[in-house]
Amino acid sequence: MIRILQCVNDMHRAGLETMLMNYYRNIDRSEIQFDFLTHRPNRSDYDDEIESLGGKVYYAPRLYPQNYLSYFKYMKEFYATHTEYKIVHSHIDSMSYLPLLAAKKANIPIRIAHSHNTAIDRDFKYFFKSYFKLKLPEVANYYCACGKAAGEFLFPGKKYTYIPNAIEIDRFLYDEKVRIKKRAELGIKDEVVIGHIGRMSYQKNHKFLIDIFAEILKSKNDCVLLLIGMGEKLDDIKKYVEKLGLNDHIRFLGNRADVNELYQAMDVFLMPSFFEGVPLTGIEAQFSGLNCIFSDKVPTEVDFSGNCSFISLNEKTEKWVTQILHNCDQTGRLLRSQALKGSQYNIKNACKYLENFYLQLDEKVNN
Repeated sequence: MIRILQCVNDMHRAGLETMLMNYYRNIDRSEIQFDFLTHRPNRSDYDDEIESLGGKVYYAPRLYPQNYLSYFKYMKEFYATHTEYKIVHSHIDSMSYLPLLAAKKANIPIRIAHSHNTAIDRDFKYFFKSYFKLKLPEVANYYCACGKAAGEFLFPGKKYTYIPNAIEIDRFLYDEKVRIKKRAELGIKDEVVIGHIGRMSYQKNHKFLIDIFAEILKSKNDCVLLLIGMGEKLDDIKKYVEKLGLNDHIRFLGNRADVNELYQAMDVFLMPSFFEGVPLTGIEAQFSGLNCIFSDKVPTEVDFSGNCSFISLNEKTEKWVTQILHNCDQTGRLLRSQALKGSQYNIKNACKYLENFYLQLDEKVNN
């Protein structure tokens, strides 16, 4: 059996983490096992399930600049103890430089950097992330990406392997009964439901999203906005909603295990992000038959259904409002959903490809 060390920040319910779990649940675990190196001190949403599937979860120091010395000490001891890992697959974009540098120092033969985004988040580590992006080719010897734009961003001029952000489609295909049940649970009757799923962070551009929704309410008052996710900007976003007097129309639902059902309750999916790779939520929303409205910073390759619109972030909110309200019609949603079953984003199709990718790498190690 091959054990792959997947490097992540944590394993809470978010896009990248959910994508990894989709592959993990469906991969042939008699041949390939996932373990997870996280960079948070506490357990995460998926840890129990990982362990139930035979995986292990490790907790390395956080990747703060003041922790770098202790981080490399931890990783040196880790690799000295865990000699079973020949393949390390890192999913933290430019920050992958750090775990892959540690892996190179430990003579790990296969070191994979995986790109999931098309820009660097402008937080306090922006300088370090920009520098590490330039240094990645010194420590990675294989590259993966969720899409063309993400690959070209993090690995300019490099050859990379495309790994689709695949999902377990049967959980997301449109179901009218689930829609009725979930809307009843949420206390929603005939209101138009606009949905957004994403980490409460700079990247997702929640302030503009709320500005758009406030404009929608001026012309159509019977609307509800569902915000699903957690993050460092949550308190700021809640304060902004309160400032605009929108508390009665906006539901903060936190991290949820029932997102597949929440899509059914929505009428349209909205994502005005500053940057994205190929957002997993955009894939899920399309499988549920929803029309999706994205910013022009989301790569158009996410649109595999023909049911997506892309609007410039420079456009006034009025254009967003018109497009959103035009795409709330549920007519033909079941047919839109069912027509996508054969997609590359079906985990049953994608998982075999990832299995072969790992098996070929393992063969290289052993030859």
